[in-house]
Amino acid sequence: MSQLSPVLLAAAETATMPNVGYGALIALVVFIFASLWIGALANRRTREGSFMPGFFLGNRGLGAWALALTATVQSGGTFMGFPSLVYTHGWIVALWIGGYIVVPITGFGILGKRLAQLSRRTEAITVPDLFRSRFGSPALGLIVSLFILLYLSFMMFAQFKAGAIVMKTAWPGSGVLSVNEDQKPFSLSEKSLNALKEDGLSDTVAEKLTPLIGHGFSTERELTGQLKSLLTADELTESKERIVKRSKQWDRLYLYGLAIFSLTVVAYTLMGGFLAAVWTDMFQSVLMFFGVMVLLFASLHQAGGLDNATRTALKNTGPGYVYGPGYDDKFEGPKAAPNATTAPRMAYDATVPREFLPLSLALSFFCVWVWSGVGSPASLVRLMASQNTEVIRRSIYLLSVYNLGIYLPLIVICICGRALIPELPGQTDEIIPRMALLATKDWPGGSLIAGMILAAPFGAVMSTVSSYLVVLSSGLVRDIYQRFIRPQATPGELRKAAYLSMVFVGAVAVAVNISPVAYLQAFIVFSATGSAATFLIPAVMACYWRRATVAGAIAGMVGGASTVLSLYLLGILEKTPEQRIGQLTSFRPYYLCDVDPFVWGVLVSGLCSVLVSLLTSPPDESLLSKMFDSESAR
Repeated sequence: MSQLSPVLLAAAETATMPNVGYGALIALVVFIFASLWIGALANRRTREGSFMPGFFLGNRGLGAWALALTATVQSGGTFMGFPSLVYTHGWIVALWIGGYIVVPITGFGILGKRLAQLSRRTEAITVPDLFRSRFGSPALGLIVSLFILLYLSFMMFAQFKAGAIVMKTAWPGSGVLSVNEDQKPFSLSEKSLNALKEDGLSDTVAEKLTPLIGHGFSTERELTGQLKSLLTADELTESKERIVKRSKQWDRLYLYGLAIFSLTVVAYTLMGGFLAAVWTDMFQSVLMFFGVMVLLFASLHQAGGLDNATRTALKNTGPGYVYGPGYDDKFEGPKAAPNATTAPRMAYDATVPREFLPLSLALSFFCVWVWSGVGSPASLVRLMASQNTEVIRRSIYLLSVYNLGIYLPLIVICICGRALIPELPGQTDEIIPRMALLATKDWPGGSLIAGMILAAPFGAVMSTVSSYLVVLSSGLVRDIYQRFIRPQATPGELRKAAYLSMVFVGAVAVAVNISPVAYLQAFIVFSATGSAATFLIPAVMACYWRRATVAGAIAGMVGGASTVLSLYLLGILEKTPEQRIGQLTSFRPYYLCDVDPFVWGVLVSGLCSVLVSLLTSPPDESLLSKMFDSESAR
């Protein structure tokens, strides 16, 4: 313990907000210009073939490296939410994320090769295209399109917010190191109260408003409710409008970040389409890998090795930090006893900690991470764009090594972080930025190195958003506009429609995030698990079961989606006994039998799909021959 004293002393200095400097801003500028340049290169390559397969599928030309490094499904959560969980709960998070390491072997090996084969036989460009051709049903293709638009819209809104906050984080002097969702859109400060006095607000009313200073409110209605409890009816009528106006918070750095992020990602995706998303993703994945390796070396050096870091973190926390179900020092306090007017709630002892990962959830998340990534529409499109089966086979090895090289080092870095910084004065998702600043502060060019590490979330979010833009645009243009509105559209019309749809989606995402949505990470988890529960079983059936029918596929999608949605609604509306497991957030599902909703969604989806398929008429044999029989037989 004594050998860590100087480091702990240095870490104590981080109780005040570290100075980000200009390194992160420089790194972000490099990211932006490199992405635009890559978009221009992709634009040239896309124009070599016809527009639709080139813009939305890269002319099916992905090689092993491109497929592996663009199928990582990294997002802002990789460098914000995931490190926060490790810092908070300890080594158990390695088991929580363990299933993600085997995604290539299971997802690519079981679904990838067969999906790529089917997409070539049917000449499908999009996921709805694939389902429509496989089952011979335009109605099924439309249903798939609507589900994709629903889930990816949730994901898009959350990622735009993450990108804006990363831009704000990188701005020198911003005083922000994390994706802090606690800032409310309405807040009364001393400055705004003084401004109200200058506007003519009486001293009596101003004195009554003093208790509200420093408190945030999510909505105008919430603020008004507090004003009603403090002011008389006449005072409220006279001063409400002025108080609400002065309480409205406009985060200029956040809005600037939102504008820059949106313009950048929409611009390079417009230029190069699918290939721009793939190539920028590949470029950013390589930078992220090297940034994590540098931070791993620096963190282990600072902490005196992994063994020393673990023992010190254990002393700073408790036994749960190295054992399951994980350390958690958040005590919610005793709950009110249930009564006739409230939802039934169990009373808990305030001294009993939450269980982050009991065995049931550990098994659940192994399934979640294995299948939620490959079951999402964005991942399915990547597999459809591969050159051939040999490319998918090689990418399995590459992606397995890459995932191991990202997630295991991040776990080690955050364990070292808990040893060096026993308690974070701010949000726990500040751990990676703080470790980057702490570990490189004495290095030559340390600010630039730290900036590259701090910019990693920006690259991850950009690559995620560009992929979703392509999928959403293809759904709107190919699966709705061309299929149902204008079947005879020329390539020029389709190009214009694609560009307009991307601009439209980006504009809607910006409009939604001007007053940003809360529960960023929860939205991401809901979208990923919901889409996988909806599409996974129908996709497996499409690949391997000749007896699967259109009605069975629709039943599976509706059953999986409704199950996940119902369990989320039960948890959000608090209509069930409270559970002290999983992450602590108000946007959380009800874990039926302590199992994640994704597992129940997949089970219901599989049951509905099989039963309905067996109860309905078999599909046309000529269609099945085209999908399942060998080329020579046909």
